[in-house]
Amino acid sequence: MKYLVQVDGQNLEVEVDGESVTVSGQTYHATLGAVPGTPLRQLMVDGKPVIFTLEALGRGRWALTQGGNRREVEVLDERTHHIRSLTGSGNLRKTLDVLKAPMPGLVVRIPVKAGDAVAAGSGLVVLEAMKMENELTAPAAAVVKLVRVAPGEAVEKGQVLLEFESDTEPT
Repeated sequence: MKYLVQVDGQNLEVEVDGESVTVSGQTYHATLGAVPGTPLRQLMVDGKPVIFTLEALGRGRWALTQGGNRREVEVLDERTHHIRSLTGSGNLRKTLDVLKAPMPGLVVRIPVKAGDAVAAGSGLVVLEAMKMENELTAPAAAVVKLVRVAPGEAVEKGQVLLEFESDTEPT
């Protein structure tokens, strides 16, 4: 499975196939395991151990601490990365005008309404596609200007679901 990993502002492409891990074209033999009775993890890379703690921060974000140094890492599988790219996720506040459907589907829930201030990561619309619910989230803080769909409505890929205030920052 392929992943896109961001560490210290650097983007890496990582492919995992069993114990074979390819990072930006370089292949390694790697295994990851827990150290029993501790919060530690042991990563073996080509026979060399790396010990660290791992803390889930939510939404594909992790904190790794090794030797007193803490790094935050974001790990996205290809599907999640693709959905985020289609919905405009990322640090794009200046261009956050609309939320578009990343795939055809059925609108299940819309937990926001016009005038709502939403924080980055807030759920905006839940779409059902191929019997799976996909929550579309706010890529940045914004104010909902207009909801253009309703629960139960079928939508097409690229259809505008929500519009945002262009110049208003939420309080």
